[in-house]
Amino acid sequence: MSERDAGAHRLWIRNPLAILAADAAGGIVVEGSRIVERVASGGTPAAAVHETFDASRHVVIPGLVNTHHHVFQTLTRAHPLAINKPLFPWLKALYTIWDRLTPEAFRLATRLAYTELLLSGCTTAGDHHYLFPKGLEASVDIQVEEARALGIRAHVTRGSMSLSVRDGGLPPDTLVQDDDTILSDSERVLNLFHDTAPGAMVQIGLAPCSPFAVTKRLMRESAALAERYDCRLHTHLGETLDEEAYCLSTVGLRPVDYLEEVGWMNPRAWLAHGIHFNDAEIARLGKAGVGICHCPTSNMTLASGFCRTCELEAAASPVGLGVDGSASNDNSNLMEGVRHALMLNRLTYGAEKVTHLDALRWATEGSAACLGRSDIGRIEEGREADLALFTLDELRFSGSHDPLAALVLCGAHRADRVMVAGHWRVIDGHPVGLDTHRLREEHTRLARHLFGTH
Repeated sequence: MSERDAGAHRLWIRNPLAILAADAAGGIVVEGSRIVERVASGGTPAAAVHETFDASRHVVIPGLVNTHHHVFQTLTRAHPLAINKPLFPWLKALYTIWDRLTPEAFRLATRLAYTELLLSGCTTAGDHHYLFPKGLEASVDIQVEEARALGIRAHVTRGSMSLSVRDGGLPPDTLVQDDDTILSDSERVLNLFHDTAPGAMVQIGLAPCSPFAVTKRLMRESAALAERYDCRLHTHLGETLDEEAYCLSTVGLRPVDYLEEVGWMNPRAWLAHGIHFNDAEIARLGKAGVGICHCPTSNMTLASGFCRTCELEAAASPVGLGVDGSASNDNSNLMEGVRHALMLNRLTYGAEKVTHLDALRWATEGSAACLGRSDIGRIEEGREADLALFTLDELRFSGSHDPLAALVLCGAHRADRVMVAGHWRVIDGHPVGLDTHRLREEHTRLARHLFGTH
């Protein structure tokens, strides 16, 4: 037990309807920010508690961990310029308007996305922010401020694009920065915010948007910075066949070969999507310990393909889940993403090969592994008290028999209670201390003002 937990408040979350943990039918005891005891069926805690919460109506699971998102895209959901398009045309359409993003709009987009995630049972919000138009240089600072205000655990990656259309890339000049600016700001935010201690509430990663949106120098120097600051590396890779063809035409290598050439084939790295890998590449990624974030909803929306989750796990790559950006997913609901992961992977592998427990594991323990964290993702002693509690009181659950399976199969999408680091952040389905009606109104106003089709 750390000094911060010494003599801390002890809470018994008692007799849950169901719990995703072994030997915990009687609940768990939370002390300070951590889980300190699992209580067996019919048992009581080993030491006195200060408070008891009756969880007999609740299904308790570890807090979900999101490993890929683009929160600014909440402002351009279901946008007429981009709907019904595959990835590259979708990107090119939205690049024409994303340079209108302002600090005020970005702050509201972040607040709304974090709140959506929290309400879906997500306790760790990963985001990949790569958009830095003029005036938005302090994006990472804004995201950290918003995470701290809401009380959600955050893994913010300092993304980047340095190759514009004139350099043979996809984005316009207004959305890119030069390598030196990117590297300097990467060091700045690492020094300011990156916490490597167990139980860290904020961690920073480095995330060139894709290996083909930045220079080879930036990829290599980002890897060197990550080693120096003990942080993670993140990028998009293997999302579409167009990307594969683009890589071959511009650098003469398949994406995984290029990743190895720039020094990213190591356990610090996790990749978004990871769809179009062949058997040999999957074996190499697994041997290197590279993680994969499966994004089922956006992969289906953009018709990008399906991630070979089972083969990747068999090869020893950590597999996690991400909601991906809200202009391709169109929401920030990770519990819905769990259900989509189950359905898409059953369609891929068969009904008996992928279970609801697999999908939940990807969203918890698997995602935590992608982020390099052993302090979250499971309900066991010593881990952080990050918990999502769902009730089965809605009509959609009536007649269900296995509560944990019902969460996924019957389509749970909103948690009743959410705890982060031992603190309730959602109570009775509402975020603590936040007016969601006002947030929606302000966010909608700015979305229409900045990105509406007039």
